[in-house]
Amino acid sequence: MADPWLTIIGIGEDGLAGLSEASRKALAGAETVFGGERHLALAGAGSRGRAWPVPFDADVVLTCRGRPTAVLASGDPFWYGAGAGLAEKLGSDEWIAHPAPSTFSLAAARLGWRLETTVCLGLHAAPFERLVPHLSRDARIICLLRDAKAVGDLTKWLTQRGWGASLVWTLEALGGPREYIDQHRAELFSEEIADNLVAVALQAWGGHGIPRSSGLADDLFSHDGPITKRPVRALALSALAPRPGERLWDIGAGSGSISVEWALCGGTATAVEVREDRAANIRGNAAAFGLAHRITVLAGQAPEALAALDPPDAVFIGGGLDRMTFDAVWSRLAPGARLVAHSVTLETEALLAQLHQQHGGELTRVEIAHAAPLGRFRSWEAGRPVVQWSAVR
Repeated sequence: MADPWLTIIGIGEDGLAGLSEASRKALAGAETVFGGERHLALAGAGSRGRAWPVPFDADVVLTCRGRPTAVLASGDPFWYGAGAGLAEKLGSDEWIAHPAPSTFSLAAARLGWRLETTVCLGLHAAPFERLVPHLSRDARIICLLRDAKAVGDLTKWLTQRGWGASLVWTLEALGGPREYIDQHRAELFSEEIADNLVAVALQAWGGHGIPRSSGLADDLFSHDGPITKRPVRALALSALAPRPGERLWDIGAGSGSISVEWALCGGTATAVEVREDRAANIRGNAAAFGLAHRITVLAGQAPEALAALDPPDAVFIGGGLDRMTFDAVWSRLAPGARLVAHSVTLETEALLAQLHQQHGGELTRVEIAHAAPLGRFRSWEAGRPVVQWSAVR
């Protein structure tokens, strides 16, 4: 490796004493040292120290390009730290990193938890709803929080959602002389946390997590009537075959239920919906499931609204497909991309039959009936038949 001008150093609450020889050498030779005020004090940066601007901007480091420079970050700079944001802007020969134990590692070491089976989340600027996909009975989660007040807010949030019986550990200033750890029950938490340098470990109990199977209950979603019902949604998701990291176009998204379940599988989705009131429902559902960072809501009409979007790995069209929209979508798909379309009208069903004949795939007609009261007895109440066409480009 060529001699890099930038060294990214992870520092803990034990300051210089906890740094490796390589970290101390790089720090001593740096003309400028960037970091938070706490980091600069721990490292004794003195007049060479430059505190991060508010709001945070890693680009200020690039003004020192070519001169010996150090960046200080808490623990492991590449785990919810500044490391990756800097590395993305630099050539591989321009920087080197010396990480220290992360807060997650220190917390797991104090509690005796297996880190590989523990969920680790940074909630500095993220809503508590990010926890929703991870909450299940006996789940172990470590969260980084923005300040001491957020601890009380988190325990209230957990209690309101049925997780008040969960055990919560507050871990303050880990790895330094002021380290302090305490255990609480979420619904009984009333402690005043003095130190803003606090993480929370959580062992979930008392609630019910989100099922991992396709086809979540309809009443989990806000909607104004139009929603891909649970059994049909399960069939659609089976055909869409979501995989982590893949991108979905959900056209005519309605409540966004397909987008939500796709994102729960680790992908991202763009939900296209022409009606603004339904677009608002989609945003609300995405937020409620902690998936607002994975679901983009686009208020507009297909195919015009699709023009600026990156090509998808899969497309779902819940109804109202016409030839113009199909042509616009199909032409954007890369080989291997999947398309799933549903129809409840004869006109769209006829189009799906034509497309099946031209492009192959699978054409399926689904009829579902539910038991409903009929006088003193019960009878089957049939829903509208749904025709599904699925194909791979």
